Amino acid sequence: MITADNKAKAFALTQTHKNDVGSPQAQASVLTTRIKEITEHLKSNKHDHMARRGLIQMVGRRKKLFKYLESKDFDAYKKTVATLKLRK
Repeated sequence: MITADNKAKAFALTQTHKNDVGSPQAQASVLTTRIKEITEHLKSNKHDHMARRGLIQMVGRRKKLFKYLESKDFDAYKKTVATLKLRK
């Protein structure tokens, strides 16, 4: 479960302004944090199929956010991917 502190740290990585929580960069940052936590959970709980399904849905949602961001603002896309240390 993502804590408020972890969520605030994730937002701080990619916020465009102080209260930014809705931009694609900020949303992708929080999704990445949640994806990492669920991945760690699944390493020790291999048979948790609902968590695995949720993980796949989150990865798909993040992929769509990145696709949108790439089409609208390519520089922000590259910066966000580099900040989150994702392979792209």
